[in-house]
Amino acid sequence: MRIDKFLWSIRFYKTRTIATEEIKKNRVSVGESVVKSSKEVKEGDVIKIRKNQIDYKIKVIQIPKSRMGAKLVPLHIKDMTDKEQYEILKMRKMTQDYYRTRGEGRPTKKDRRDMDEYSGNDISGDFTDWDDFFGETGDSNDTNEDEKNEKDL
Repeated sequence: MRIDKFLWSIRFYKTRTIATEEIKKNRVSVGESVVKSSKEVKEGDVIKIRKNQIDYKIKVIQIPKSRMGAKLVPLHIKDMTDKEQYEILKMRKMTQDYYRTRGEGRPTKKDRRDMDEYSGNDISGDFTDWDDFFGETGDSNDTNEDEKNEKDL
């Protein structure tokens, strides 16, 4: 089986196209050599994959016939990734949560509406005429009406 199809079938990448792109970027190697998408995978091969700034290392136990469910993946590969790599991934996720946790930062549209409802400030309903709001009474239309009234007298 081709390596791009293999990585897709064991659910390492969401699509086969993504797997092919990652292989072209030299992020996948078998043994110590970088491979192409057409490389045939055999049982016993050790594949090194760089994904999310982590170096994964898997050993092929069995070649699947097609894409499988997530529960069946351990039957076909053995994870040989260093525990340090998973610690790095865990720390990276924790630091991302530190910068912005849920509910912090700029309020969403729903948050803003909830705050307006709570405080009773509905700006759109308070002012219907902007001229009244700014205290302006004279308009060019008003002067024309005044001139018509004077002529009628």
